[in-house]
Amino acid sequence: MKIGIIREGKIPPDERVVLTPEQCKSAINTYLNLQLVVQPSEIRTFKDSEYEDLGIPLQTDLTDCDIILGVKEVNIEDLIPNKKFLFFSHTYKLQPYNKGLLRAILKKKIQLIDYEILKKDGKRVIAFGRYAGIVGAYNGLRAWGEKYGPFSLTPAHECYDMQEMVGQLKKLDFKKPRKILITGHGRVAGGAVEVLETANIRRVTDTEFLENEYTETVYTQLSVDHYCSRISDGKFDHDEFYADPSGYQSEFMKYAKQTDLYIAGHYWDPRGPFLFSREDAKDKEFKIKMIADISCDIDGPIASTIRPSTVADPFYGYDPVSEKESDFKDENSIGVMAVDNLPCELPKDASLSFGNSFLEHILPALMENDPDGIIERGSETDLNGNLTPHFEYLRDYIK
Repeated sequence: MKIGIIREGKIPPDERVVLTPEQCKSAINTYLNLQLVVQPSEIRTFKDSEYEDLGIPLQTDLTDCDIILGVKEVNIEDLIPNKKFLFFSHTYKLQPYNKGLLRAILKKKIQLIDYEILKKDGKRVIAFGRYAGIVGAYNGLRAWGEKYGPFSLTPAHECYDMQEMVGQLKKLDFKKPRKILITGHGRVAGGAVEVLETANIRRVTDTEFLENEYTETVYTQLSVDHYCSRISDGKFDHDEFYADPSGYQSEFMKYAKQTDLYIAGHYWDPRGPFLFSREDAKDKEFKIKMIADISCDIDGPIASTIRPSTVADPFYGYDPVSEKESDFKDENSIGVMAVDNLPCELPKDASLSFGNSFLEHILPALMENDPDGIIERGSETDLNGNLTPHFEYLRDYIK
């Protein structure tokens, strides 16, 4: 089997890679029948020479590869017919901007294996979520310092690695006690918690968060049953909610009245309720002044997230009165951080973590038997130009 690592072609550029030079070397040492080549790239966080130094060949033309690995969506013009591609396609949720990509994949008879749906025992086996949470929470703290001035943090993408970024957290001094809220309990929220714990911000329970005032900055973490309830009786049933959340309502406002900085790290189902609406944001008791929206669902559950932001320009303001974008530093605006490719800001650390998961869970399933059906269930299309049975629901979407 021959595997090629494609250069990332999406704009803005992404410096991450599926496998580091050392991980490539480990892979070919483990599987003697594996060839591995890397397409040259001027933007990748690991230089071409670092791969060559470890004996990993550079190869511009990947048409003789069986499998091609990327991170972000592969440009349509870079798709090679009759190959297996692994990358984040952002199609399985029926994202309208990638309809054309999925159509092209089917036309070229490509087997699309999407990292986002590779699971074992119902749990994802590979993701960048932890680093999205780490950078997102850091950016939220940095945004607070930019807007209110008690401290200044170096942008994460200007730090050499995560260790240097973490060192910046020693600068934190809110001057006044603040309350920070995190939603979610997955990888993303876990990464956000890591940052707040590293910054020595004390954790309190949700009840304490609502009822107490503090002389220090504190945070709490909410799961979905804290801020959603069944419309009919105010209760919560996990199985029912995850099967169909349409019968539920938001209870988020009671927290919004006590929160200064909100870090959104939850998963949102479009059938479920918004956390807060544009009308909620106009409420005089709505206290949130800064939102780090790691989930970044545009015009979705968080009313102030009206567009994604970028690594180069990560912050903007939302005026709840006009419901439009405003000056980030305006005292009446809600600050928004909605970068939708946060792990790009720590490309070395994120690539290393992702590659370790790839070597542990994905490569064995590709090279050996796949008893858990990870690849089969994670394939949206097959080599005959068809949607697989698990993804037949995408047929109307691509039409």
